[in-house]
Amino acid sequence: MSSAASASRTVSAALGAELRRAAAEVPDQPFLRMMGGEWSYGEIDAESDRVAAGLHALGVRRGENVSLMLPNCIEFAFLWFALAKLGAVTAPVNTSFRGEVLRNAINLVDSKLLVVHASLLDALSAVRPALRSVTELVLVGAPAPPGFRAYEALRQAPAGAGPSPWPDVGFSELCLLLYTSGSTGPSKAAMISHRFVLTHARLSIAGLGLRPDDVLYCPYPMFHLDAAVTTIAPALLLRGVAAIGERFSVSRYWDEVRALRATVFDFMGATLTMLFKQPPSPRDRDHRARLGWGVPLPDWASEFEARFGCRLVDLYGSTEAGAMVYPPLDEPRRPGSCGKPTGPFELRIVDEAGVELPRGEVGELVIRALEPSVIMDGYYGTPEATRAAFRGAWFRTGDLLRQDVDGYLYFVGRCKDVVRRRGENISAAEVEMVIESHPDVLACAVIGVPSELSEEDVMACVVPRPGADLRPAALTEFCIARMARFMVPRYLRLMPALPKTPTDKVEKFRLRDEGLTADTWDRERAPDAPRRAE
Repeated sequence: MSSAASASRTVSAALGAELRRAAAEVPDQPFLRMMGGEWSYGEIDAESDRVAAGLHALGVRRGENVSLMLPNCIEFAFLWFALAKLGAVTAPVNTSFRGEVLRNAINLVDSKLLVVHASLLDALSAVRPALRSVTELVLVGAPAPPGFRAYEALRQAPAGAGPSPWPDVGFSELCLLLYTSGSTGPSKAAMISHRFVLTHARLSIAGLGLRPDDVLYCPYPMFHLDAAVTTIAPALLLRGVAAIGERFSVSRYWDEVRALRATVFDFMGATLTMLFKQPPSPRDRDHRARLGWGVPLPDWASEFEARFGCRLVDLYGSTEAGAMVYPPLDEPRRPGSCGKPTGPFELRIVDEAGVELPRGEVGELVIRALEPSVIMDGYYGTPEATRAAFRGAWFRTGDLLRQDVDGYLYFVGRCKDVVRRRGENISAAEVEMVIESHPDVLACAVIGVPSELSEEDVMACVVPRPGADLRPAALTEFCIARMARFMVPRYLRLMPALPKTPTDKVEKFRLRDEGLTADTWDRERAPDAPRRAE
């Protein structure tokens, strides 16, 4: 079967079976490309078989969750495909998680086995005594110390260590647990099926007009939906190339695009702004990229396209539901619109009671799947959060949109208590939890405020303990040591009290309305601010 035919067929195989099929069709075709090397379909299929045999020898079985604490590296891909072949579930942890947030994330998914990179050992060591279910640790990137197994040992499992026969993994079985931030508590783990992964990969191919000769470039973490579901999986269906960067860097971005020979790239949050604000260069068009996709699309998108010689496309999606809104590529761009609905979904704009609103009115977007498991199957281990996320069969996105008479959707804002900073969804509750653990903090409310780079910056409104001498710089140092870099507030405002309702709930809308005040401390401009967080 040709690559084009492979991409256009209705996918019904699970992820591991799809890789085996690709390796049989195009064994020597490059599949994954990184700055450190390139791996073909045949190589990744064979290597993931070896790793799967090693995992099976360690006791990993169908349906079990395995946690990964890995930066972008080829071992991540080998492990993901190996676990998929076993029918086990990959639970990749955000590598910026620290302290209580990291402990809660690992404990949530009940993993017995955790694979960690040597660069993240300190973060793991700080929470290891509090991990409830982890009994096996595998180390990547360094010789294994006592208490760990070496990743290389997984590749050297004895003959017959793998399952016999290999399990026939079902299309609707779980493939991933992807962490996503909520508005009222710790991070949750969205249950993502093989059907979800490959259905949304197929939708992105159609919605973005991707081709078998494309090189799909993603500089964002492999534990994100962008890298796994909308870069690696579409490349697999196309029998094309997925190019994964180490991390986003504005100074290295175009050099990496050139080196990896990328034709399609994705952006999120402020990254497009950062690239556009770089001084013009004679090499601005010295690349093969024809298309960039992501959110949000700025007002100056046409200027970016003219300067860099590539088309930009907006869309709409989420970790829980994937992307199901794409702009028709054969129609002129509608400013501010993220496109029209597509795929096996029904979308509605509703009011607070769940009643559908007329076209043009702003309300919450809700989504109903028309096929099994093409949106998340709920949040792992938190049935109350799953119930709160759905109204009957309708998934509540927490996002405010409107739809025009032609069916185009326009993103307006968020009704969840989440701050969107540089492509990351940050739970205000998690940041508040860390700040309120400081002995000199009485109360805290975290909000998002507009950023000059697009999206939002994190602002913490803090009530000091009476009599305490709380300094913003010292509180920021406290945050840096205990939370992910992207979660550390840029702005701190010390207040005598927080505005509250008669039922003692913080009136965050008042804080948002006040925004940045004369007494707000900005760590990016304060001379005493610690700089390690950036």
